[in-house]
Amino acid sequence: MDTNKAKVRLATVWLDGCSGCHMSFLDIDGALLDLADQIDLVYSPLVDLKKFPAEVDVTLIEGAISSDEDLEKIKHVRAHTKLLVALGDCSVTGNVPAMRNTFAVNEVMERAYLDETLTHPQIPSLVVPNLLPTVRPIHTAVKVDLFVPGCPPHASTILYALTELLQGRMPDLIAKTRFGA
Repeated sequence: MDTNKAKVRLATVWLDGCSGCHMSFLDIDGALLDLADQIDLVYSPLVDLKKFPAEVDVTLIEGAISSDEDLEKIKHVRAHTKLLVALGDCSVTGNVPAMRNTFAVNEVMERAYLDETLTHPQIPSLVVPNLLPTVRPIHTAVKVDLFVPGCPPHASTILYALTELLQGRMPDLIAKTRFGA
């Protein structure tokens, strides 16, 4: 390896989803140590960094856009990322989070926060972001450079995609993954 070569600045972002894609990312296991020579993890829910950096080479996005906070975050991430990867079915299609699209936002909020079995039923006005009328996949708001489907994508698929990107190639994922697998 060329020790003078700059490391790729990698970020991972978690929007509305279950964190399964991040778990698959961690399932790369020992290969993460090999990748550590080539990447700097500059932002992720896996590390304690609060502010998205000004310049990121590759960002893996998990989850769908379901709130105004998610929408603002994905636009900010896209503006500061060279290559954006939609990781997993939620980011690619909306998947499970989009199941709420058959209900109005007020119905969802009432069901979640005003149920009669709750001790102090009330719809929160602080901390919980405002929900958008529908849950959306990432590409409906910003340009996506690579789609990696799967629920979640297998660790070997994520490793293959990252390895190809680190070599300057766009991965061909046709034989590597499919929706829901």
